[in-house]
Amino acid sequence: MKLIAEKITSNLIVRINGNFDLHTAEYFKKQISSYLKKEINNLILDLQSIDVIDSSGIGAILSIYKKIKKRGGKIVIININPTLKRIFELSGLLNIIKVYSSQREALEKLQRR
Repeated sequence: MKLIAEKITSNLIVRINGNFDLHTAEYFKKQISSYLKKEINNLILDLQSIDVIDSSGIGAILSIYKKIKKRGGKIVIININPTLKRIFELSGLLNIIKVYSSQREALEKLQRR
C-alpha cells in the first residue's frame, strides 16, 4: 500500500494505492493518525487505485472515522469503483460515510457544512 497525502485548508486528501487488507490496515491507521495531529478537520479518501479491500481495511476506515467524528470532523470517499461501493454498502459504511464523485465535489460539500 502507498498513501499519498495532500492538505487543502483543514482537509486532508489521501490517495490509497494497492491492497487494503490485513497486512496494510495497521500502517494506514498509524499514518492517518499521525496526519491528524496537524490542523486537519476532514479526511477525503480517494479509493480509485485500491486493488483489494477486506474486513481489516473496512475496520481501519471505521477506526479513523471514529477519531475524526470525535473531533467534529467528517470523512468522505471519492472515486470509488462499483465493486468497492458494493462492499461498503454491505458493510454499512455508506450509512455513515458519504461518497462523492470527485475531489472538487467533496471539498465543496465539506466547506458548506
